[in-house]
Amino acid sequence: MTQTAPASTATPRTPRRPRRVHRAWSVAAVSFVTIIGAAAFASLPGLLIEPLHEEFDWSRGTIGFAVSVNLALYGLTAPFAAALMDRFGVRRVVALALLVIAAGSVATVWMTAAWQLVLFWGVLVGLGSGSMALAFAATVTNRWFTSRRGLVTGILTAAGASGQLVFLPLLSWLVEHHGWRPAAVTVSLTALAVVPFVWLLLRDHPADVGLAPYGGTYAPKPAPVPGAARRAVTVLSKAARTGPFWLLAGTFAICGASTNGLVKTHFVPAAHDHGMPVTAAAGLLAVIGVFDVVGTVASGWFTDRFEARRLLAVYYALRGVSLLFLPMLLAPSVHPPMIFFIVFYGLDWVATVPPTIALCREHYGEDGAIVFGWVLASHQVGAAAVAFLGGLARDVFGSYDVVWYASGALCAMAALMSMVIRRRPAPAGAVVPAGAQKPGA
Repeated sequence: MTQTAPASTATPRTPRRPRRVHRAWSVAAVSFVTIIGAAAFASLPGLLIEPLHEEFDWSRGTIGFAVSVNLALYGLTAPFAAALMDRFGVRRVVALALLVIAAGSVATVWMTAAWQLVLFWGVLVGLGSGSMALAFAATVTNRWFTSRRGLVTGILTAAGASGQLVFLPLLSWLVEHHGWRPAAVTVSLTALAVVPFVWLLLRDHPADVGLAPYGGTYAPKPAPVPGAARRAVTVLSKAARTGPFWLLAGTFAICGASTNGLVKTHFVPAAHDHGMPVTAAAGLLAVIGVFDVVGTVASGWFTDRFEARRLLAVYYALRGVSLLFLPMLLAPSVHPPMIFFIVFYGLDWVATVPPTIALCREHYGEDGAIVFGWVLASHQVGAAAVAFLGGLARDVFGSYDVVWYASGALCAMAALMSMVIRRRPAPAGAVVPAGAQKPGA
């Protein structure tokens, strides 16, 4: 008797069982390397102020204006970049952003006028870096992780500090011994070197490889969302009608003013004013980067367990106290009290990011990454304002002291604003940290 083969039946494709090490961690690792490589451009502005002032006789206010354009566009581009990632995919947007950064940085080598610095470093590098901003980390975290989101956010945020640690000593040595142009070329080459990692290894969504997000359930890849610019503006319009958005935007503006706008841009020239060599001051910034990694990863761990608004209040209060003491610590040489400031301030540098992202996710659900993009825009507007005003204050008063004291007072205000943020019922699908108090409890 002849045996016939059973009729084949079509079965729908089912998601593959996750491997022992979930692919989400590989994506997080590629994102980490990408942000480290792209961090080279963030290490350079504070090192350019004195060389450009000496070579072109541009005022510090003029150079600070170019840096402020860069910082402002870094933030204002972020929400549109987050929406573009929903439309065209993370990989395409990030790869293009790195190419724009490379072009803008290398073009500065041939500049002869201040407006060219504003165009190349301010506009081009600002637009490219905005697309590589923390909205990238928020998008990767939201798509690939359901559990451990706070920890992963902290790790990816710390990648920027790791990049600062890697590149700042090298760039300061190049500026000191070979001029600022080789440093600008190094930034450009580094951005180009990261592009293959992004294109070959990064994936847009877990469904692209038949997996569920880490700690979650499988879901098909959503269709591309058209109208990226319109969506970004629509999300802003909705969020702007709520109180938490303005409180988060206000506190994060102060965060940017007291970090990127102040310390990252003006610490090196301020220390140099007191007789400290540029390489020594840049080395202190790199040490801030070391402890920033520790503080930010720890903050992500805390965010998974404690109430985010209380974490923010503590972080801003401690940062304000440290900045009030800084003018008394600047000296020609590095001494123990300055080391203590560097460690203390470094632990707090961007520890505010994981709880801020968590609050955006809690209040705005699936739009959380885009809302965080707008909150990040306020961060960079604050940074841009102080980058410009700090240089202007130095030109007018001959010292940075008034800027340090004003920033300390602003941080105290941010701590109070953080405590005003109220917990809201989480939208459907939002994740509440396991150890945090539930709404209404």
